[in-house]
Amino acid sequence: MPHRVIQWGTGNVGKFALAGILDHPDLELVAVVVHSPTKAGLDAAELAGDGRGPTGIVATTDTDTALATAADCVCYTATADLRPFEAINDLCRILESGTNVVSSSVVPLCYPPAAEPSMVERLGEACRRGQSSFFTSGIDPGFANDVLPLLLTGISRRIDRIRVQEILNYDTYDQPTVLFGTMGFGKPMDHLPLLLVPGALRFAWGPIVAAIAAGLDADLDEIREEYERWEAPQRYDTAAGPIEKGTMAALRFEVQGIIDGEPRIVVEHVTRMHDDAAPHWPRANNPQGGYRITIDGEPSIAVDLEITAPNGDHNDGGLIVTAQRIINAIPHVVAAPPGLCNALDLGLITGRHLLTTG
Repeated sequence: MPHRVIQWGTGNVGKFALAGILDHPDLELVAVVVHSPTKAGLDAAELAGDGRGPTGIVATTDTDTALATAADCVCYTATADLRPFEAINDLCRILESGTNVVSSSVVPLCYPPAAEPSMVERLGEACRRGQSSFFTSGIDPGFANDVLPLLLTGISRRIDRIRVQEILNYDTYDQPTVLFGTMGFGKPMDHLPLLLVPGALRFAWGPIVAAIAAGLDADLDEIREEYERWEAPQRYDTAAGPIEKGTMAALRFEVQGIIDGEPRIVVEHVTRMHDDAAPHWPRANNPQGGYRITIDGEPSIAVDLEITAPNGDHNDGGLIVTAQRIINAIPHVVAAPPGLCNALDLGLITGRHLLTTG
């Protein structure tokens, strides 16, 4: 029997998650939760936006009605950057109802043992009450910097250091709240956005560094963060809005796992809003960008992960991966013991039953 799934949120990730659920032979969409009244009453097919025929399942803002559908799992993709407490409240309510959850929203929860203890305690208690399981993942934080680098270490004889990079141009990413509000693109160079408040980078990506360390049975001394910004020499037009001359057009940061006084596990982001921005910073082999894992040791290993959507866009490709990582995990999460899961718990998640034939 297919697992019955509620899609909660139909934004940049949610619309791809919705399409992925509808297409997955092991899943059955039973409800769609939206936050905007303008989306309520729309068919799931229209919200997925990929031209498929009507499904007969219409979106609702009534969460009580949605949770009454006796689903096996909720796929929760509502944006949480600027509403973390509301998102945690949503997640606890779902878990306490007895419904499992996969999510891409509160990214430190990719590795709960290193996430904010108060969040973990609340969610853990909700899982206990509902006898439900919870898993957070995506592309970054997620698959590109926890499972993939750890998989590669399985062929190592000696590991000196690991660096995981996201190197992307975000000019086609239509998410102004995240890009301008959270990350600070298009803002004056002396503006301090939410992402760069001291401790914020460590809060979001520190658990991923901790997950890699845990997978290697290595002890971290501490986790450090550092960043640098690049100023636009001219105006750049992007999908999310203009980046004016004199404002931030590129951001580079590192979250470093320190062992014996040295950064041994590093998560690095190089984010541009134009291909010409910060020309001296690292670039991917593919002009569109991608993800790179470098392991120094014996042997030394370098792997580039390039992702492209059917429309040719790399940012849409990343959104598809974010959605499918958690969708393909649903059978594993439903089968897991109650509690908070992470990538080290669930084993190998594959594209089961997704190989096309004919």
